[in-house]
Amino acid sequence: MINLKLYAEIIINSDALDIDKPFTYEISEDFMDMVRIGQWVKVPFGYRNLVDGFIINLIEQEKIKEFETKKIKKIERLDPILTEDDLKIINFLKDNYLCKYIDAIRLFIPQGILKGIKNKYKMVITINREKYDANIYEKYKDLLSFIEENNGKYTKSELVKNFSLSLYKINKLIKEEYLKVEEEIIYRYNLREYKSYSERTLTLEQRNAVNIIRESDNKVFLLKGVTGSGKTEVYMSAVSDSLKNGKSAIILVPEISLTPQMIERFKGRFGKEVAVFHSKLSEGERYDEWYRVKEGKARLIIGARSALFLPAQNLGIIILDEEHENTYKSENNPKYHTREVAEFISEIKGCKVILGSATPSIETYYRAISGEIQLIELKNRIHNKAMPKMEIIDMREELSSGNISMFSRKLIYEIKEALRKREQIILFLNRRGFSTFVSCRSCGYVFKCPNCEISLTYHRNGLLNCHYCGYSKRQEKLCPKCKSKYVKYFGAGTERVEQEIRKYFSDAKVLRMDVDTTRNKNSHEYIYNSFKRGEADILIGTQMVSKGLDFENVTLVGILAADMSLNIPDYRSSEKTYQLITQVSGRAGRGDKEGKVVVQTYNPQHYSIEYAKKYDYEGFYKEEFTMRGLMNYPPFAKILLVNVSSKNEKILVDFMNKIKAEISKIVGEYLNTEMLGPVPCIISKIKENYRWQILLKGDLSLEFCNKIKDKLYQLNKNIYNEIKISLDINPNNLS
Repeated sequence: MINLKLYAEIIINSDALDIDKPFTYEISEDFMDMVRIGQWVKVPFGYRNLVDGFIINLIEQEKIKEFETKKIKKIERLDPILTEDDLKIINFLKDNYLCKYIDAIRLFIPQGILKGIKNKYKMVITINREKYDANIYEKYKDLLSFIEENNGKYTKSELVKNFSLSLYKINKLIKEEYLKVEEEIIYRYNLREYKSYSERTLTLEQRNAVNIIRESDNKVFLLKGVTGSGKTEVYMSAVSDSLKNGKSAIILVPEISLTPQMIERFKGRFGKEVAVFHSKLSEGERYDEWYRVKEGKARLIIGARSALFLPAQNLGIIILDEEHENTYKSENNPKYHTREVAEFISEIKGCKVILGSATPSIETYYRAISGEIQLIELKNRIHNKAMPKMEIIDMREELSSGNISMFSRKLIYEIKEALRKREQIILFLNRRGFSTFVSCRSCGYVFKCPNCEISLTYHRNGLLNCHYCGYSKRQEKLCPKCKSKYVKYFGAGTERVEQEIRKYFSDAKVLRMDVDTTRNKNSHEYIYNSFKRGEADILIGTQMVSKGLDFENVTLVGILAADMSLNIPDYRSSEKTYQLITQVSGRAGRGDKEGKVVVQTYNPQHYSIEYAKKYDYEGFYKEEFTMRGLMNYPPFAKILLVNVSSKNEKILVDFMNKIKAEISKIVGEYLNTEMLGPVPCIISKIKENYRWQILLKGDLSLEFCNKIKDKLYQLNKNIYNEIKISLDINPNNLS
């Protein structure tokens, strides 16, 4: 008789590339009935005593004599921290985004758990419903009715201190078992209750959209609706259907700045059982929200892309609001796209996915009109309100007529008119800081970051900052090269716009929303609510103000440098420009008053700006789609960006020459693939690391991409500490 032993395949919690594989551990008889796939365990590894590991498989076999297996020493949590569906998603991420196992696993586990964070508890007073006496209730009516109304909400000391209830009476009723003392979890976040947000009467277009989502056999939908058409109400109806059917829902937003508005509306509609999850939460708060979802105590989840990996129970629907946004693509390993992962989750869980946008990505719209996913359109604003009138201002003409201000005469006039009517204004510039670079007018010297090949940005606090590595220094009055005093600030950011606006309109109340003003916790919510309450006349911001926000009194939007995104070296630059102009413009005229948009540009003839003026997405799509086809860019092909960096430039160049020869051999084995490079990156140095890249383009299969990955890591094995390799499929940018 064969004596089979039970073994666990475990992924070790380590970033080391050499151990990116399952390790086999024997399960002792002590743990035989306790061990489960997905558990977090402690195991001996190498020369270290115990390390964290995660069980991804269990196997039965005879003990293999060629090697001696070690044993699991401790099971940290009896309930599995990863489900079987989680493990399928982890394998999907590893295969499709060329990452390590542990990179994918960490998406599912709040880091606070591994650091020992647990639930916080307090001892609360509750009514003992099993023991009721009408005479006792009448005698202590005031005390018992208050506790019953707030059952399980307050501790004994809170009842006495905050509500002046009698400690003697409470103790007496506890002793006689009319009251109970129970342990209750204290949640560190998300306790506020919101004003009721009642169900709206849907328009005909909205009702049709809801019915299609409800009744269609399709799983993935593109909800393409013009700004102000009421996509959020369609989301709410879809969420309501899911909750009524006993299922959960996930709503993803691209910016943390949008979560206050979403939370306000969805909590106002669906109550407290809403989990909120994003990077601004503390580790304890993230743990609490993760735990509430895992326990089924929160069935509606709102958050940034990381919320997709919360352990939602019986998932019914996933919604990606503003699906076109770059922030849905992760810049860190695994470099996944949220849309693709959501659709894979839909396959394994059977849930539906709604991709919502007024300006869908070219790839998504192509899939919709080709029938791969179902297209639903909302072509009109609520109550058939007109789209805001857009006027394009050629800043070259402003300059030639003597206006050297950053504001056109038309924009100044419209701001004055809006302020006179007590209407609100949004000014958009997708660049923070005061000046984009500082240069010497005498010798041309540009102040640059010593760690990065990038100019420093001047801020009003007198500091020059690098927005890549965080380097900061005090601005010098003299040029360090020629000692000239002719040091000048060039370009403008949101800080400069704020200063200039305060000069022109000294009586106006101004708010600014950018990375610098939203570093503190709840700062997005403070700015959003302050502007919504009418406590400011003008909101200045970066792309944080470009989408989703709904302010009824905003009638004017000013776009200060519409062509800024056209100048970035990216095949998506025209698409991003069209999307930004259209999205920012959509903030105007959402209430009863007519909206206006003033777009300032040095390139008014560019097709992305011309189509944006007409709100003609289909026209823009046809022209952009043709350009993509000619250049063989997505959706016609895939791109694999190989980015390699090192502090030693010579080692880096030698390595790039070596991998060029090896990658060329692999490219030669596949049809319809091409290699561009190696060349230095557009930003050739970041954080003291020199950067080079190779671009692979074409019909790139998973087999091809994984061959490239394996070859690169094989070549890098001997100089691992000198070279860093990054692989990115269909990257957001090529810099």
